[in-house]
Amino acid sequence: MIRMPLATASLLAIAISLAGCGEGKDKAAAPAPTPAATTTAPAAAPAPAAAGKVDEAAAKAVVAHYADIVFAVYSDAESTAKTLQTAVDAFLAKPNADTLKAAKAAWVAARVPYLQSEVFRFGNTIIDDWEGQVNAWPLDEGLIDYVDKSYEHALGNPGATANIIANTEVQVGEDKIDVKDITPEKLASLNELGGSEANVATGYHAIEFLLWGQDLNGTGPGAGNRPASDYLEGTGATGGHNERRRAYLKSVTQLLVSDLEEMVGNWKPNVADNYRATLEAEPAETGLRKMLFGMGSLSLGELAGERMKVSLEANSPEDEHDCFSDNTHNSQFYDAKGIRNVYLGEYTRVDGTKMTGASLSSLVAKADPAADSALKADLEATEAKMQVIVDHANKGEHYDQLIAAGNTAGNQIVRDAIASLVKQTGSIEAAAGKLGISDLNPDNADHEF
Repeated sequence: MIRMPLATASLLAIAISLAGCGEGKDKAAAPAPTPAATTTAPAAAPAPAAAGKVDEAAAKAVVAHYADIVFAVYSDAESTAKTLQTAVDAFLAKPNADTLKAAKAAWVAARVPYLQSEVFRFGNTIIDDWEGQVNAWPLDEGLIDYVDKSYEHALGNPGATANIIANTEVQVGEDKIDVKDITPEKLASLNELGGSEANVATGYHAIEFLLWGQDLNGTGPGAGNRPASDYLEGTGATGGHNERRRAYLKSVTQLLVSDLEEMVGNWKPNVADNYRATLEAEPAETGLRKMLFGMGSLSLGELAGERMKVSLEANSPEDEHDCFSDNTHNSQFYDAKGIRNVYLGEYTRVDGTKMTGASLSSLVAKADPAADSALKADLEATEAKMQVIVDHANKGEHYDQLIAAGNTAGNQIVRDAIASLVKQTGSIEAAAGKLGISDLNPDNADHEF
């Protein structure tokens, strides 16, 4: 994503503001299964403890289980990315409608675990510093490949029409850059080319664009529709420069796999000098703060703000998260699911195994059962609002249609989800306060709600 500066406005004031004003591209080739909203049975109410008096051993157990979940989520992201890589290789070996459809389905499946990892970003700088190469958006697709004549790029972006696939050398300002050899290392070096964050050469969204192509449907139905023949060589080939396009897709997918392997290593258990070992050696309150800050920042500034409010207010499919594939409904659902996972200490792996263990919820319930119940209710309510967006997409009305100007009912569905995210962020802050963390200050990405 394009990062915004941190702000420290009170979340409770933001929630009140939202309540006062009442406001707060596309059809996938292989639709993902409808995520089922889940409910968590309320825990038996223990006797309240004094706010901030958290047992260190209990808190350490929560941080350790959190690390187990992070490792599992990234391991699943890595394994599904390798499945995507296999599907891409099969597509490149025999480019046709069926192999392209299979590659698209593998991309959609790979998003499910990765999106549940985004809640880990904000509290852990090792992830936030790494994430741009893996999931940056929105991107100026003209940097990568051919675009329609209607293409509108970010103002002032010198690389917006560089078209790496069509050229062995690109010029940005007075600098000429050799791109003759398309390798993972070369592509990584082109991110933020010329200082523009819209120049995204790698990650899930670069792969998405290469598989789907531009979504030229605006806020109408339909996703990108790149033909498989863009990857043919010889008779029947379309798009031009197909050998380079093939090399780009292969290299960018290889880079995604290696990036995820790196992050798995950072969270592997029983490694003396990796990031996980450092986290577990810190005071427990540090770990709890990172967990809660990640929850609040994804909930408010990132998901409610950057991913939903921006696109809704501009009625802009260019600002939706998975804009080429029309998978945005799932990306929002699983982002919200990740927040709930961290609080409840739960994660359902791609093989169906459900992880449970020591949780923030158990700590908050001991300090103040009412605060725990309120946050669990808010998390469940948010997931239900996100499920409404998923249900509409599965019936043919995707996120870019919901945010269209004049779609009053669709706009309200998105506003309701934003409002729920803002409300749950206030409850996250309240829960943090019960654990003695009174200055959480989640990132609101400079948005007012």
